[in-house]
Order: sequence, then C-alpha cells, then structure tokens
Amino acid sequence: MRKLLLLSIVTLNLGSIYAQSSSYWQQHADYKMDVVMDAKNYQYTGKQELVYTNNSPDTLRKVYYHLFNNAFQPGSEMDARLHSIKDPDARMVNKVKVDGKELKVSRIETLKPDEIGYLRISNFKQDGVAATTKEVGTILEVTLAKPILPNSKTTFTLDFDGQSPVQIRRSGRNNSEGVEFSMSQWYPKLAEFDFEGWHADPYIAREFHGVWGNFDVNITIDKEYTIGGTGYLQNQNEIGHGYEDAGVKVTYPKRTKTLTWHFVAPMVHDFTWAADKNYTHDVVKGANDVDLHFLYKNNPKTAENWKKLQPLMVNMLDFLNKNIGEYPYKQYSFIQGGDGGMEYAMCTLMLGNGTLAGIYGTATHELAHAWFQHVLATNESKHPWMDEGFTTYVQDWAENELSGKKVENPFKGNYNAYYKLIESGKEQAQSTHGDRYDENRPYSVSSYVKGSIFLSQLNYVIGKDKLAETIKRYYHDFKFKHPTPNDIKRTAERVSGANLDWYLMDWTQTTNTIDYGIKTVADNSDKTTISLERIGRMPMPIDLLVEYTDGTMESFYIPLRLMHFEKENPNPSVKRTVLNDWTWAASTYDFTIGKGKSTIKKITIDPSGLMADVKQENNIYEVK
Repeated sequence: MRKLLLLSIVTLNLGSIYAQSSSYWQQHADYKMDVVMDAKNYQYTGKQELVYTNNSPDTLRKVYYHLFNNAFQPGSEMDARLHSIKDPDARMVNKVKVDGKELKVSRIETLKPDEIGYLRISNFKQDGVAATTKEVGTILEVTLAKPILPNSKTTFTLDFDGQSPVQIRRSGRNNSEGVEFSMSQWYPKLAEFDFEGWHADPYIAREFHGVWGNFDVNITIDKEYTIGGTGYLQNQNEIGHGYEDAGVKVTYPKRTKTLTWHFVAPMVHDFTWAADKNYTHDVVKGANDVDLHFLYKNNPKTAENWKKLQPLMVNMLDFLNKNIGEYPYKQYSFIQGGDGGMEYAMCTLMLGNGTLAGIYGTATHELAHAWFQHVLATNESKHPWMDEGFTTYVQDWAENELSGKKVENPFKGNYNAYYKLIESGKEQAQSTHGDRYDENRPYSVSSYVKGSIFLSQLNYVIGKDKLAETIKRYYHDFKFKHPTPNDIKRTAERVSGANLDWYLMDWTQTTNTIDYGIKTVADNSDKTTISLERIGRMPMPIDLLVEYTDGTMESFYIPLRLMHFEKENPNPSVKRTVLNDWTWAASTYDFTIGKGKSTIKKITIDPSGLMADVKQENNIYEVK
C-alpha cells in the first residue's frame, strides 16, 4: 500500500505541476491533523499543521478558514435562511401546528447547547509566530504575522475543538438511519484563493470549494467503531474492521480501548469520514485495480441491497473510466451516512435503507461526482450547474447505457422539469450564486436539470461524437484544476471547430428561452415553401424532418450563422440537405422543398427532442 501510495502521489502531483505551467496558477495546501474523539459526548479535539503554497502573483496579508460546524447553531446564517426562504429543505425543518395552521420551524433554532455544532480555534501561529484571528460565523478571518509573498510557502499551526451537531444537513451525529458519525466539513478548512480573489463564503447548506493538497490524518476513537472515508488507510494491520476479509493480517493489541486510524489522501481538496459501531465493511475490486469499499449498517434488508449494489458499481466504474477518463485514485468508498447523498473526496456519504433502485441511482450520481467535482474541481458555490448538472447528465447516460431496456432519450425527464420551471416564472440565471436563489426548487432545477441539458443539448448543437470527445478532452485538460464555465465552452470549441460563445452566454448567463415554430406551409407550384419563426430570444441551429405520405423521409439542416459551423448528419440513413444559415437578427426563415404540399404528412423541428424548445406544440405540422 505504501508503494502504491507513493506512486499515486507522484502521479497526481503531475496534475499540479501541469496546472502551474504557463499563466495558470492555483494554490496548494498540505494538511496534517491529529484528532481525538470523545464519542460519548460527540466532541473532539485536534491539532492541525498546514503548509500553504502561494502560487499566485499576489502578496497575501490575510487568509480565511471555513468553520462549517458553526452553521448548526441558533441564529446562524443557515438558521436565518430557513426562516426567510419560501420553501425550506424539508430535512431541516419540523412541522408544527399553531392555532390550527401548520408552520415549518427550523430544526437548528431548537438545538440545545449539547446538540449544536461548533468549531473553535486557538493557538493559531504562522511559522511559529502568533497571528490574529477573528471568528465571523462560519468563517475564521486571520490577519497574518507576516505577508506571504508570491511563489513562497508558509506553515500554519492551530488547535481546534469541535462538537458534532445533531444531524440536520449532511454533517452530524445519529442520522435518520442511525449512523452515529457523519463527519463531513468537520475541520478548519482553508478557503480558496484564485484569480477571482478569496472565496470565503458563509455556509448555509449549499456547495463547497477547496484548495488542492495532500492530507495526513490520524483519528483516535473507541475501538468498537469502524471508520470509512477519504484516503488510504495506512495501518490496516492494526485496525481490522473488515480489512481481514481483504487478506490483511491484523495484529492490534487486544486490550486497547481506542484505535488510531491513519489515513493519507494525495491531491484532494477535502477530507471526510464516517464512523459507526455496526458497520459491515466489504471491499470489492474494480477496474484498474481500484478498491471499492462499501460500509453499511448491519441489518438484513440493508445488507441484501448493498450486496446487490456492489457488482453494479463495478460496472459503473468501468463505464465512467471508458467514457470520461480514468479514475486517478486506487480507492473509492460508498458509506451509509449523511442525509441523502453527497460527494466527497474519494467517497460519498449516502442514505442506504431504501430500494435497490434508489440506492443504485444515488451511488451512481455520487460516483460520477468523483470526476465532476473531485477531479474537476469547479467552484460549486458559484457554478453549481457545472458539477451537479454534468453529474446528472452522466448518471442518466450511464444508467441508460447499462440498463437492459435502453430508451432513445434518457434525458426527457430533465427537459420536462425545465419546462415546468419556465412555466412557473421563477427561473433565475445559472450565473446566480448557489446561495442566492429565491427558492430551493429553482436552484435544484437550474443546477441539476438545466445543467444537465447544457450537455445533452450540446449533443444537438455539435453532434453526439463531438460531445463525447469534448467530455473526454475536458477531463484530460482540466483534471486537478478548477475549471470555469469558459473552460468547458472552449473545450467544445476546440473539439468541434464551432463558435459557442452565444451558447454559453444565453443558456447560463440569462433566462433567455428557445422557442421556434412552423409558421406556414404553403404550396408553391409543384413545390412547398416552409416558413419558420424564432419566437424565443435564444438562437439555435435547426434540424427539421419532413415525412411524406409515401413513407419516405428527408431532413433539412439550417446552420446558425453565429456558430460558423456545420454539424454532421445525426441520422445518415436519412438524406439531409444543408440550407443557408439563419442569422440571429432575422426572426423568420423561408425555404422551399421539391415536393408539393399534398405529399407531406408531417414536419418536425428537432425530431431528437434534445433542443430545449419551451413550446413544443408549434414544432410540428401534421396532416391528419
């Protein structure tokens, strides 16, 4: 394992070295932490050493840390958000009746002192010299003892003590399925500084952003607990807890009351773990010699489904490796915990008592996040559609491809959900910060659904093969970096040769919608003139299929002038005619086909259903 780990560190750091080339830069943070758990009281103490490398051209005089646990206190910003938002997360509120009316009460508001979460910092030093700290909600503001010059390193040391809150959202103790510790976002985590500046966002239950680095973590806890999480366990022979079944000879002292679990995680931007006394721990070998770990509660129904899940995830890992790019670590863990499913470095915490289909869907989504967020580390807070949306696309695509009953358009449900959002009038642009949506539902549809359509619709815009190539190249070029929306757009442009600035801008930065219609179909001697209209603000190229009464078909392709691009015929079995391009400024477009109107049975704009046209009824002309 140690030889493997050293190889992994060398391999993964190549990404960091590559990332620093040219004008691109990103920060780097190496953590060492020693943590002692007081499991009885759900509290812990720890020491942290962090070596911070400033690869930026800036001189830094302050740094910021996230103290996520502080969100789980009455009066926190997360608590305030539950009071102000119209549709609070049902997991985070209790329903009570007052004067016959049902009210939703924040669960955080009612937490007692021994139930809240907190993270307290003391003895903060920079290279051995005390620095000034100020706690501001879920952020620790540090005024440095000395500036950090460009291209230099400094070492931060601190002590911390924390309390794991009653499980409200993601992190916490004793979740709905009885898992005792779900330890996500539990430690003082350095905020990211990049070309846009500091990202010291308060935590109000949305997404995360972090600094690439290496983690070396020791966790001491009562020996009855089994731990799973980020990184490679270094002392399996001292631990047991399921590693015996993987061929490890265990030699830990029988009389010890506690065990210290030593994990090392190379090139990640987070560290998460979970612990329970009643975990079953299975290890299954996946593609490229990757160990898939499964930790779940030891009860018959849960065990039955989690055993069935294991070969499914072996197949899923193989599919994702082949269609996105190789998973770069040698381990991934599916862990029952949390309050739904949430992606973390080299692992997920997910609920596990549901149906096999439900567990499989969650596990697939979270595993796909290992690529779209934990190797391609986008800023989830600012661009949640990039990780959640791309992951949703991959989940739907992969599940369909691996199913016994493939459907032609596995993304149809996403389009329908998007159309309902448009009808509601509550859509906000995808450039909206994840914390600042008016309601949770529009956030979810924008991030998961409209983000997924960004890719499935790109299939329509540049073609299926070019999209598949784009995904692979995007992963290759930006792994172990922090890609932005422009990076996925530029990748698609490099692969296809199309100009796509209009697509990124209209789809993600505005609430412009797509709406094309068949305006008229008219006889023109022995021919037919078809008039189309663009009703929505967002332009698109047009695929149009004509079906004739004799059973034959032909298609017509109208390029969009803004693209300066001609897509390959998506259905070579049907004859296609490429027409003159359509400019954005022209709201109508006329063309003539060489058969009379009486021979036409049906005309369809976008027969694939992959263009997100918000009014489908005017896309079809049909003689009945």
